Amino acid sequence: MEIRQLKTFCTLATTRSFSQTAELLSYVPSTITMQIKALEEELGVKLLDRLGKNVVLTDAGRQFLPYAHKILNDVEEAKSVSSQLGELAGTVVIGADEVLCAYFLPPLLKHFRDHYPDVRLLFRPLSGHELKESLREGLADIVFVLDETVAAKDLHSEFLKDESFQMVVSPDHLLSSRSQLVLDDFHGEHFLLTEKSCSYRSHIHQSILKEANALNELEFHSVEAIKQCVMAGLGIALLPEMALKDELREGELVALPWDLSSISFSAQMLWHREKWISPSMAAFIHAAKCKLQTK
Repeated sequence: MEIRQLKTFCTLATTRSFSQTAELLSYVPSTITMQIKALEEELGVKLLDRLGKNVVLTDAGRQFLPYAHKILNDVEEAKSVSSQLGELAGTVVIGADEVLCAYFLPPLLKHFRDHYPDVRLLFRPLSGHELKESLREGLADIVFVLDETVAAKDLHSEFLKDESFQMVVSPDHLLSSRSQLVLDDFHGEHFLLTEKSCSYRSHIHQSILKEANALNELEFHSVEAIKQCVMAGLGIALLPEMALKDELREGELVALPWDLSSISFSAQMLWHREKWISPSMAAFIHAAKCKLQTK
């Protein structure tokens, strides 16, 4: 069993793509195939299945993955202890939901790339519970969540900033000119919602849809799609303020006068408490605190 085979397997488990793995590791795709085949033959089990263009871990692959990550972490730790590192290098696997990826993280990612060009950032767009599970399964080093305060014993949570929410409609919507609203005003209205795993969707159900009997729901996997549909007059959306600044400033969306102060969400950076913090990972954490954290 070779270190490079384990690195290839762990990268492939993250990208779920032979071609992307080959590009990241500077191999040709056939080399990725040969390394995985050799690893499977040595272990005597099939680690993954290729379903069309998709790569899916088998049960054996999922069970083996944490051990592969631990071996690679131990190797990286041994290297950092036994040698004086010059320029930082290596890979940091990042996970975040769509909102933070699009509206919160870009300045950090650019800053880090400019200062640490030899560190490869591998990004995994995830949502909801997948983000925390990716840390527990060793699929990500650091994840960013927009959620209520995370208090998991196995995960370290670093507060970055509080986030406000707005309920928005198009300027032509019947409710756009109202100075105050009551629950009955939402009856029969269409609500454009994020996917069910989204952390703040449940708040909309509990505080508005359930009480107002507003059952007209349209579900989207993209915040940008929701905004475009709201601007087209298809309904009402409740979204983080960071995703709405441009449209509110340009008058393309109108914020409704509805009290959302009960929504207490913040951007947080998480990593597993038992994970060894490599120099590259430590540098990324420090950069995130400097660029994103508010007091």
